[in-house]
Formats: sequence, structure tokens, C-alpha cells
Amino acid sequence: MRKSVFVALLVVFLPGIAFAVFQLFVFQTPVRERARVAAWAFLVIGLACVAALGALLVRDAARSVRRRSLGDSWAELSGRPAWLGWARKWGISAASLASGLVALFVFRRGVPDVAWLVGYLLLLWLLFAVFTQVRAPLETRGRRLVLGAVDYTIQTLYHNLLLFVLPSYYASATLTSVNVVFLEALVAGALLTAIDPWYRAVVGPRRWLNHALLAFSMFATLNVALPLVGVPPFWALEGSAALCALALTPALRQTAGSWKGAGVRAAVFAVAAIVLLPAFPAWVPPAPLNLARATLARDIGLLEPVGLVRSPISAANLEAFGGLVAYTAVYAPAGLKQPILHVWTKDGVPVSTVRLSPVRGGRAEGFRTYSRKSDFGPSPAGRWAVDVVTAQGQLIGRLSFVVLE
Repeated sequence: MRKSVFVALLVVFLPGIAFAVFQLFVFQTPVRERARVAAWAFLVIGLACVAALGALLVRDAARSVRRRSLGDSWAELSGRPAWLGWARKWGISAASLASGLVALFVFRRGVPDVAWLVGYLLLLWLLFAVFTQVRAPLETRGRRLVLGAVDYTIQTLYHNLLLFVLPSYYASATLTSVNVVFLEALVAGALLTAIDPWYRAVVGPRRWLNHALLAFSMFATLNVALPLVGVPPFWALEGSAALCALALTPALRQTAGSWKGAGVRAAVFAVAAIVLLPAFPAWVPPAPLNLARATLARDIGLLEPVGLVRSPISAANLEAFGGLVAYTAVYAPAGLKQPILHVWTKDGVPVSTVRLSPVRGGRAEGFRTYSRKSDFGPSPAGRWAVDVVTAQGQLIGRLSFVVLE
């Protein structure tokens, strides 16, 4: 294996290695046994890569001293096994995906940490801003190694950011609504940035797609990070879009010809995003808000459902109950206050809207609220749903049920 492979592996595992070092030797907080094992695994991988790099450097030094070339024999050896060719093409991608999944399921449980998100965003944007200005001179001088290293680092930052926020969007998205499209785009971006051959084939030749991926990654991350510091989801949506447009200023300078022209174009894009987004709030999940619990009941006592009702419900039972209560517990981060609504629909058509008390964040089990409906009309049979939405129209979750004749 070449030295660049081990360097790439170090870059792939660097976030997990850094987190493991801080977890085991700096913070020294209690962790679960499997998390401790995974942390030590990251450290062993890092030490193995460093040791392999050292061995290769020593080999190269010995080669130069003895004036012998072992490169040809190594190339012949590496060309024989079929698995080695696969590993050279897909091995780093598999390691990147495995590293991300380990960090996702072992370390990154719950709501992501704001400091990590902001730190990754700043590093990503600084690399992007500098690289867009020096790429042309580096290409002219033939500095392929530097170009490849920076490109791969930016790709890794994309991958980690998308993986970090993926659980929040998965919890917040409603799979039977249009906001699942945003979740699918997030998953596609995480996979694309994990599989190197795909990334090089799809993103590499298209500079505009690289810029779009930057904007999407920053938007998805800021849209989660801002509510964690108390910004309501809708204003986080607007602010994230504006900041992403402004972040593209270094890239726009190449076509605008000056920083002033690039700034004006970025400002125009930011204003356009602020104006257009209010028309499509339902397309973006209101992460990190999510529906912690949702159920139907006959009544409510001490803010808990009494007499749980399961779907399907016969029209006779519905009449005997005298109506239904839709109980929902909405999770929100501490410090956040968000007005919400219950929208009762029948066969996809809204029939009533109930404004509820604003959600106050901080309760792990979710802020408890409910609405009651007693009038289901002369023919209640059909597919019913209670949509839990923000005051600006973002769908937090959906409670569906069926009423039979």
C-alpha cells in the first residue's frame, strides 16, 4: 500500500480518533463499555496507520541508500490478488462509511453538540474559502498532492457533518409527507461523500456541484444548530438559507471578477432565499423538534392519556366515546419556545385546526399537549390524521388513524 492510502485512512478516522482521545484522556467522563471499546479501536487504528507510515518511510530511506528499486516488484505483487485491487479502490470508502456509522451510533446519540457543529462548519468554510482562491495557481504548478489532500479533507468534512445531523432529521421527518425528500437528499449526500469513486465521478468534474454540496451541508447543519441555542425553527430556516448564500461569496468571486461583485451576488441570493423559503416550509423537517410520543385516547388526566384507543375505530365506538383526544409530546431543546397547532384532517382534507400552548423545550420525554374533537360529522368513516405543525407550517409529526363504518 502506498503512503497516500495510510494518510487518507488517518484523515478518515481523524474525527473518531480525536473524540476518543478527548473522551478517554481529557474529559474522562463515564462511558458505556462498548463506547470505550470503540474509542480504543479508533486509537489502535490511528497508531497502526502511523506505524505503517513510519515503516514505509524507513523502507524508502533504505531504498535510497542501497540504490535499489523495490517499486516494480511491489507493484507486481500488489497486482496479483484480486481483493487488493478492490481494496485500493473501495477500501477507504468502506472505512470512511464504517467510521462514520460507528461515530453515529456509538458517540453521537441524541441531539448533536453545538460546539462540534460550529467547529466543523468553520473549518469547512475556511478550507473552502482559501482553496477556491489558490486552486488555480496550484493546478498551474502541478501540485496534485496538495490538491488531492485538500479535496479529500473537504469531502470528509461534508461526510461527517451530514452524518452528525442525520439522526435529528430522521427523528423530525414524517415519512408520509413531503419533508421526507429532504431526508432522502441528506442520506444521498452522506453516501455520496462516503464512496470515493462515486464522489470523484459525480462531484469532481462539476465545480458547481461541489458548491451546491457545500451550501446544502451548511444549511442542514445550521438548521439544526441554531434551534439548539434558542432560535425558533422557522427563523433558523431563514437564517440558515441566508448564511449559506453568503458563504458562497469566495466561489462567486471567480465569476464576478471582484470581491465587491461576489458580495453583491451573494446578498441577492440570500434575499431571494429569505423571500422564497416561507412558501415551502413543509419541505424541510423542523429539526431538532420531533414527536416524542403520539397516541389517541378517550380522555386526559394529569396531562396523561386515559383510555388508549387504537386504530381502526368503528363509527359506533367513536359515537360511544363522545369524541377522541389526540395526545402528543413534542421534544424541543432547552430554551426553545415554539407555538404549535393540531390540524385534524379527513382523507387529506383539513377539517379543523386547534392552536395549542407553545412548546417549551428541555423535557426529555417531550412537552405534553393535546386537542379534543367531538364532532366527526354524519359520516365519520375515512382516513383521519392529526398533523402537529409549527405556527409557520413545518410538520413536526403525524398521528394517523382509520374510522370504519
